[in-house]
Amino acid sequence: MRGRFLTLEGGEGAGKSTQARRLAAALAEAGLPVLRTREPGGSPGAEALRGLLLSRPWDALAEMALHFAARREHWARLIEPALAAGVWVVCDRFFDSTLAYQVGGQGAPRAAWEGLRAALLPGASPDLTLLFDLPVEQGLARAAARGEANRYEALGAGFHERVRAAFLEQAAAEPGRFAVLDAAAPEAAVTEAALSACRARLGAP
Repeated sequence: MRGRFLTLEGGEGAGKSTQARRLAAALAEAGLPVLRTREPGGSPGAEALRGLLLSRPWDALAEMALHFAARREHWARLIEPALAAGVWVVCDRFFDSTLAYQVGGQGAPRAAWEGLRAALLPGASPDLTLLFDLPVEQGLARAAARGEANRYEALGAGFHERVRAAFLEQAAAEPGRFAVLDAAAPEAAVTEAALSACRARLGAP
């Protein structure tokens, strides 16, 4: 039986990485084979491109192309083989992040995103996307408190408001795939909401 593909999305400071760890651990404890991964990165070639992406500012289209190059490598080398083997894959970010950050935030044309998705990931789509949503100010404050700033966090509140709006717009357009969660809730409550979505949408134990 083919595995299930879960992606976690959201803006800076939304707690995706923490929730990815908690979700993967809970699914494994329930007896499911689980692989936790991230983007950009996840496979050796994609991790090399991650270093380039985070090292400097890029033109929006160039950045989008690099993200999709890394994503194609990640999908072909790691995600698709795991799913075919019956593994549940929990991925911190996928193509919705590129739509939100490069199209919504940076203004790249949506047609380019759609074309790259169709060409490089034909038929590929998450079974469930968990969108961890919270106000921009709260997310940026959380990110600053971590002391692990990246170049996106310095782009200003207006950029991050556009990113948040793009995520919510996509979730509204695909309610069958997305579950929008309140990331401002206590950590344990957010995890339970994520697991509830997995049980309701995917039949997870």
